[in-house]
Amino acid sequence: MKLFILIMSFFLFFSLSTQLALAGVSESAVLFLKISPGGRYGGMGEAGVALTDDANATWWNPAGLAYQYQKQITMMHANWLPQFHLPDLYYDFIGYVHPVHEMGTFGAHLIFLNLGTSTRTNEQGQEEGTFSTYEGALGLSYGTLMTRYTALGMSARFIYSHLADRGAGAEKGSGIATGIGVDIGVMHKPKWMPGLQLGANLSNLGPKIAYIDAAQADPIPTNLKVGAAYHVIDTEFNKLTVVGDIDKELVRKYPDGTSDPFYVALVTSWLDEPLLQEMIYHVGVEYWYTNLVGLRVGYWNDQQGKVKPLTFGASLQYAVYRFDFSYVSAGEGHPLTDTMRFSLTLGL
Repeated sequence: MKLFILIMSFFLFFSLSTQLALAGVSESAVLFLKISPGGRYGGMGEAGVALTDDANATWWNPAGLAYQYQKQITMMHANWLPQFHLPDLYYDFIGYVHPVHEMGTFGAHLIFLNLGTSTRTNEQGQEEGTFSTYEGALGLSYGTLMTRYTALGMSARFIYSHLADRGAGAEKGSGIATGIGVDIGVMHKPKWMPGLQLGANLSNLGPKIAYIDAAQADPIPTNLKVGAAYHVIDTEFNKLTVVGDIDKELVRKYPDGTSDPFYVALVTSWLDEPLLQEMIYHVGVEYWYTNLVGLRVGYWNDQQGKVKPLTFGASLQYAVYRFDFSYVSAGEGHPLTDTMRFSLTLGL
């Protein structure tokens, strides 16, 4: 039992740290699903649900796939929570989109979060080797135009969480859990205002995830993100875009440890107070000179998590290659500070 407590303590430590890194106070499991991929979006205050027009759409908003007409692959790496100085704590993402003529666009993505290696000890405090902790997800996506101005999309993902390879003593089960989640996205480009894009993504709809038994299951992080993007300038040599998102986690957990099923929490999670303080607000600006150099700045405000970081980003593009970089400044000593995302996107 002591070993299992140690395993869960290890997981709890990283879960709390990840909550800080996600700028949110969460009551759900598998929080790695909320880490936003793409150096481009990381530089814009993690806003982009209405803008996503690359392979990251498989995570950000599958409806954005409908506006993509070439095959593309994107890859991102980030050393996660760099203030902890743990080289084996990192996040990787890879996404791919494949348009099919007159059918829409299909996509896939793979997420991996490595949480490092820990030493296993028995009840007498003796070491019994090590175990690795990591989490991942594999998703499939599809997006298509419903009208000339409106697109819909959906993603489905398989979730795998490996806290430890076995339990302790007579403890039944292990620190391994699996689950499924579904995203539903919409994107609209109003005819009455050229340059404006509206988007929304309801992500991680799915049953609770359990490591030991169903009675101890926790909800996955169902989340609603809505936003807008406006192309202020869109000329041959200069492009300026402003983006803004608001998101809220749709999870309802009670003091006794129980929680509502996801389909009930879609309603009950809005009853929490204060409602406005539970929402996270993102804003960002992106500037491109021709199609060669991009610059970004962003900010987000999470009142509950007491996080208000500034973000900065840049891009270099040559032919079919685009390199994106972003940097987070969240204040001295904050786990997010100095987080850097590096991503590479290739048109195929």
